[in-house]
Amino acid sequence: MATNVANEFEGLAALVTGGASGIGAAIADRLANGGARVAVLDLNPEASPHFGVQCNVADDASVRAAVERVAAEFGRLDIVINNAGIGAQGDITANDDDEWLRVLNVNVVGIARVSRAALPYLRESPAAAIVNTCSIAATAGLPQRALYSASKGAVLSLTLAMAADHVREGIRVNCVNPGTVDTPWVGRLLDSAADPAGERAALNARQPHGRMVDPAEVAGAVAYLASPLSGSTSGTSLAVDGGMQGLRLRPVQ
Repeated sequence: MATNVANEFEGLAALVTGGASGIGAAIADRLANGGARVAVLDLNPEASPHFGVQCNVADDASVRAAVERVAAEFGRLDIVINNAGIGAQGDITANDDDEWLRVLNVNVVGIARVSRAALPYLRESPAAAIVNTCSIAATAGLPQRALYSASKGAVLSLTLAMAADHVREGIRVNCVNPGTVDTPWVGRLLDSAADPAGERAALNARQPHGRMVDPAEVAGAVAYLASPLSGSTSGTSLAVDGGMQGLRLRPVQ
């Protein structure tokens, strides 16, 4: 059945974790602009103009209550965007065991918590999709990102496993792999650097197209993966990194 691209999410209900700022906010706006009813699950949902539900993805009771509230509000749930995550810096010596467990609990187990709470509703949807926010850190070795990279590598593998488990139930699972995105979180890191301007220039230069990724560009990729128009796309990781993963350019002379 043909779908109007301008209203490709019409009649569908979506939730976006970590959707009150940065990439998540851009995703929520993009889905809403495509016709979806959108719920934002966040520690601070009041920052979002969309239907907001306070949720801590590190806590199972919080997740289950939030997902149930969204389903009750919308009467259905079709799209789950697992975007909530936290960062970490340093090599393997830089973070103690508690920090390793904290980051993995949010970035990896958080996806499992939200997805399993949503599964009963997704199984009833004619257009069910899950999109996980992964990272270039899952597919390229980045310096001083050991813990973060380990968590995102797990997200990539989890995405493939989930896709295999649920494709025959009509639930598509994919992930998006952004490069360095110009978000408030990155802005705070830059502000704390010894040379903020120099660090920003270095991050811009790391992407082959010469700038950081815009959150709206990630949102566009997520919308493609979540769209009913992409019904044959499952188990895919989509890079949005200005070519960082795949291109090997010669130095400018």
